[in-house]
Amino acid sequence: MNTLKKYFGTKEFYKMTLGVAVPIMIQNGITNFVGLLDNIMVGQIGTEQMSGIAIINQLLLVFNLAVFGAISGAGIFTAQFYGSDDEEGIRYTFRFKLIICIGITVLGIAILSLFGDNLIQMYLKGEGNGLSVGDALSYGKQYMLIMFIGLAPFAIEQAYSGTLRECGETVVSMKAGVVAVAVNLFLNWVLIFGNLGMPELGVQGAAIATVISRYVQMIIVIIWTHRHSDRMKFITGAYKTMYIPGALVKKIIIKGTPLTINEVLWSAGMASLNQCYSLRGLAAVAAINIASTISNLFNVVFVAFGDAIAIVVGQLLGAGKYEEAKDTDRKLITFSVVLCLGLGAIMFLASPLFPMLYNTTDDVRQIATSYMRVSAMFMPAWAFMHASYFTLRAGGNTIVTFLFDSAFLWAVSYPVAYVLSRYTALPLILLYVCIQAIDLIKCLVGFILVKKGVWLNNIVSST
Repeated sequence: MNTLKKYFGTKEFYKMTLGVAVPIMIQNGITNFVGLLDNIMVGQIGTEQMSGIAIINQLLLVFNLAVFGAISGAGIFTAQFYGSDDEEGIRYTFRFKLIICIGITVLGIAILSLFGDNLIQMYLKGEGNGLSVGDALSYGKQYMLIMFIGLAPFAIEQAYSGTLRECGETVVSMKAGVVAVAVNLFLNWVLIFGNLGMPELGVQGAAIATVISRYVQMIIVIIWTHRHSDRMKFITGAYKTMYIPGALVKKIIIKGTPLTINEVLWSAGMASLNQCYSLRGLAAVAAINIASTISNLFNVVFVAFGDAIAIVVGQLLGAGKYEEAKDTDRKLITFSVVLCLGLGAIMFLASPLFPMLYNTTDDVRQIATSYMRVSAMFMPAWAFMHASYFTLRAGGNTIVTFLFDSAFLWAVSYPVAYVLSRYTALPLILLYVCIQAIDLIKCLVGFILVKKGVWLNNIVSST
C-alpha cells in the first residue's frame, strides 16, 4: 500500500494534474490530427507532393524547436517567478521571449532562403521506386516559400502561449489551437482541391491554409491576453519599454542557451536521422511521413505530461516546496509511463489501418505499418525519457539536459545511424529498431539523475 501511495496520487492530485495536461493534450492532439488530415489530403494528389511537404516540415521542425528552446529558457524563470508571485519578473521574461523570437525568425528565413535547395536535396537520395525525385523537390520548394510568411506569427504566438501556460492558463491556447486547426482544415479542403469556386492549388494551397491559420491563432491569443490583464498582470506595461535587468538577462542566457542549442541540435539531429533513413529510397520518405504523423497523434500524451511537469514542478520549486515537488514529479512520471503502455498497445494493433487512408503504393503502406509498430513498442520508454528531461529542466539543470538529449543523439545515435545506413544493407525497419534501442541507455541515465534529485533547485530566489 505504501508503495502504491508513493507512485500513485489521490483523486485530487490527478484532477489537478489533468487540469494542466489535458488542455495541452487536446491542443497538441487536434494540431496533430489536422496534420494527419493534411497528409491524407495532400496524399490524395500524389506521393511526390506528400514527400516534398514532409521534407520541408522536417526542416521547419528545426526552426519550431529553436523557438521552443529559446522561450523555454526564459520559461523556467517564468514558472518560478509565478510560484513566488513576482509579476515584474514574469514581465521581464515575456519581453525576453519576444525579442529572441523575432531574432530567430529573421535568422531562420535567411538560412532557408540561402540553403533551402541543398537541404531538400539531401533527402532525395536512393532509388525512387517509380516516384519522381525531381517532382518532390519542386513541390517542396513551392511549399517552403509560402511557409516563410507563417514563421513570424508562429514565433510570437509561442511567446504569448508559453507565458500563459507557465502562469497556469492552459485553456486559452487550446481554444486558439482548436479554432486555428478548424480554419486550416477548411482552407485545405477549399484550396488544395479547388472547392467553392477557388483555384486548385495543391501543395501551395496547403501552405496558404497553414499560414492563415497561424495568424488566426496568434491574433486570438494576443487579444485574449490583453483583454484579461486583470488575470495576466504581466501584460500591463509589457510594451511600455523593452527593458530587462542585465542580471536577469545574464541568468536567462546562462540557463537558456543550453536549452536553445539543445533544441536546435536535437531537431537537426532528428532531421539527420531521417536523412539516413531516406537513403533507403523515396518510398521510405513517404512511409516515415505517414508513420510519424500518426505516431505524433499518440505521442501527445507524454508530450503534454512533460509540459505539466515543467509547469507544476517548476512552480513548486519556485515556492521552495522541494519535498512536494519530488513527490509530485515521481507520480507524474509514473502516470505518463502507465498511460503510454496502454496507448502503445492500441497503436500497435491499429497500425495496419492508418496507411490505408492514403492514396499511395502498397510498398509505402507496408513500411509505414512496420515503422509504427516499432514506435508503439518504444512509446513507454519515450514517455520516461521525456518526463526525465522536463524534470531536470524544471530545476534549471540545462547543461545536464543538453548532455542528456542532443549531445547523446549526436555523439551516439547519429554516428551509428550514419554507419548502418551507408555501409550495411539493413532494411529500414531494422535500422530504425537499432537506433531506437540505443535510447534505452538514456532511460537508465534519466532514472539515476531524477532519483538523485540534482534538479531540486530554486533559481529565482536571489533574482
